[in-house]
Amino acid sequence: MINKWWRESNIAAGIGVIIRLYLGWGFLTAGWGKITGGQFDASGFLSNAIQNPVTGPDGNAVFGAYTSFLESFALPNVGLFNVLVPWGEFLVGLGLILGCLTTAAAFFALVMNFSFIMAGAISHNPTDILMGFLLVTAGANAGKFGLDRYVLPYLRKLSNKGKEDKTVKVS
Repeated sequence: MINKWWRESNIAAGIGVIIRLYLGWGFLTAGWGKITGGQFDASGFLSNAIQNPVTGPDGNAVFGAYTSFLESFALPNVGLFNVLVPWGEFLVGLGLILGCLTTAAAFFALVMNFSFIMAGAISHNPTDILMGFLLVTAGANAGKFGLDRYVLPYLRKLSNKGKEDKTVKVS
């Protein structure tokens, strides 16, 4: 019942706008600050996350596989991450603020926030995860009062046109 309301109600869509704007502004400004603030370099953050992994009460790494990913892939390819992180934050923020591809933007906001948490940075990530989760569960309703109102029907039309072109008509 609540899920139906959250995914279809105009009131829920209005609440989604508030969540989108708040979360989007945080991502947009974080990304823009990294893009315009000179040379962003994630190598220090990655090195620290590898040297000081999140540990449990027993002293063992909690996210060992993630730490291995950082060590074997992210740090050797830090140049790629120096581009992906700031532009990813900026584009996620822009998508959330404009309500364009909102569910995808919220999904990638979740991916980034979980990545930061697994690397040991807590900050406001748990509240951002909650907001991202709410937006993802709202589906298309999260962008109802945004560009998704126009973008999603257009994408559906394109998707259906491609299916129509591939069907074989038998006379």
